[in-house]
Amino acid sequence: MKIAFQMDPIGAVNIDADSSFRIAEEAQARGHSLFYYAPDKLAYEEGRVTARGHDFTVQRVQGDHALLGPERHVDLSEMDVIWLRQDPPFDMNYITTTHILDRLHPETLVVNDPFWVRNYPEKLLVLDFPDLTPPTTIARDLDTIKAFKAKHQDVILKPLYGNGGAGVFRLDANDRNLTSLHELFTGFSREPLIVQKFLPDVSNGDKRVILVDGEAVGAINRVPAKGETRSNMHVGGRPEKIGLTERDLEICARIGPLLREKGQVFVGIDVIGDYLTEINVTSPTGIQELERFDGVNIAEKIWQAIENKRK
Repeated sequence: MKIAFQMDPIGAVNIDADSSFRIAEEAQARGHSLFYYAPDKLAYEEGRVTARGHDFTVQRVQGDHALLGPERHVDLSEMDVIWLRQDPPFDMNYITTTHILDRLHPETLVVNDPFWVRNYPEKLLVLDFPDLTPPTTIARDLDTIKAFKAKHQDVILKPLYGNGGAGVFRLDANDRNLTSLHELFTGFSREPLIVQKFLPDVSNGDKRVILVDGEAVGAINRVPAKGETRSNMHVGGRPEKIGLTERDLEICARIGPLLREKGQVFVGIDVIGDYLTEINVTSPTGIQELERFDGVNIAEKIWQAIENKRK
């Protein structure tokens, strides 16, 4: 098949951790041809969805891992599969790419389905499952956020559409920074904030569970660095081998059918203790760490699911 990757600069990825690189590597091993373009090279041109990008091959040589051909202008309807793999922030630029890719899907399979990526951003889809999640409020109004904090005392405050642990703050019962942080966030963004009850179990790790076409295939545990609340690997969290608990499987059984129905082939959910905190559909990661810990080819499972959809 002809496979296109819409992603951030491919030359900057960490070949030992990046899931997009691993997906491309497995596609190449299966005989598929690869094409790469940056999100700002996507266009709608008089009825056609196009991109300017490069044919490429990959190899496990850091710094020389993506061998790009000359730039060429392609009609993306010629592709069999397009991977939507740029990182958030989930802003209007990101949303616009999903609208444009909608014009190709499903004749050209876009993974994950861009309509539902747009309508199911990670920190909002969990609202469909309130019994699985910690107490949560989404608001821009300071009094509303203050009332939530007064009720729960120890909370996590973060941007609604951020990623990688950026801008995540823990505000305990003695903290006096809520008003200042609200001023900071609302000074540069018109978006609401999300505030959740702090879960002490995060000290034991924030579990990333990988689902492929709605089925759990494994998990890694991300343990915060000393003195840090955030467990994201982007901010120093340490990945550890871990199994799936009965609660993890219960959560996946609840959300899996919806993910499968809505074309969310590769999803990473975040679980702290017994609670679901995020359902990551935009550009989840964790494949390579899981493969190393469990000795399972997760990228192969992803491609088997995609190839079955293209039959």
